[in-house]
Amino acid sequence: MSALLRRTKKKPADRVVTLVGKPGCHLCDDARAVVRTVCKETGASWEEKDITRDEELYKEYWEQIPVVLVDNEQHTFWRVDPVRLRSALLS
Repeated sequence: MSALLRRTKKKPADRVVTLVGKPGCHLCDDARAVVRTVCKETGASWEEKDITRDEELYKEYWEQIPVVLVDNEQHTFWRVDPVRLRSALLS
């Protein structure tokens, strides 16, 4: 099989979920609860970034917050589906 077609499966503990949001955002609060729970269940780590403190993130995501990234790739925005996030971390 070609090296390009082979995918190495990451362990959930090697995955990083990033929640991009801002203070006072109720959707961000909801997303944080889902991300925290799913990461605890799967063993993935997570971090939170505030768009009001990062100009690049603000330019990229200000209309979409909250945004969830998995390993620095956009996974979803606005509402976080725990089943979909769990599946992404376990695949």
